[in-house]
Amino acid sequence: MVKQDRAVRTRQALIRAAAEVFAADGYAMASLSVISQRAGVSSGALHFHFTSKDDLAKEVESKATGSGQQLAEGCQNAAGSALQALVRTAFGLLLAAADDPVLRAGFKLSGDPSRKSDAEMLNWWRGLVQELVLQAQDSGELAQDVSPGDATTAIVAATVGFAVIAMAEAEWPSAERLARFWSLVLPWLAAAPERVLDLVMRGDQRHDRIH
Repeated sequence: MVKQDRAVRTRQALIRAAAEVFAADGYAMASLSVISQRAGVSSGALHFHFTSKDDLAKEVESKATGSGQQLAEGCQNAAGSALQALVRTAFGLLLAAADDPVLRAGFKLSGDPSRKSDAEMLNWWRGLVQELVLQAQDSGELAQDVSPGDATTAIVAATVGFAVIAMAEAEWPSAERLARFWSLVLPWLAAAPERVLDLVMRGDQRHDRIH
């Protein structure tokens, strides 16, 4: 049991250390020796848990996607409509990433051109946005001249764009900055933007962070 507990702690330390390095340096520049040193374990211990850098990156991205799914589920349960759920989740993902290196790494790894991967986190996020946008259309929440495809593309691009800029500038957007963004987008997107806009401006999404 003691060995098992130690192995779990070592694996968790490696995942967090790898996330920090991937988020800061990207996949191509990340070094396994730096990751093992940051985690405080030997190179042999790293290779015991992960056979390669790609294997480690896939685990980090999988963990990030799982955290995003958990956050999205909570946002959907708390929201009164599909658009509210969408805004809450987009808001919450970016606010949570400020504190969570695994989420930050998930964003970076999913869009890293140096990796040959399925972009798990990006594909999950696009799928969720599309699902919520279609739900919003079915319930009459979308503005009449907005197509679900255009809305999905714009929201996914904006979310990923915020993450890319934040990592480049080493400063994640504040709740106020995100609220200003949505105050510009919602009049185009929503049939009744004031209903969702009130939620945004009140900053309720602050409670949706992952710790």
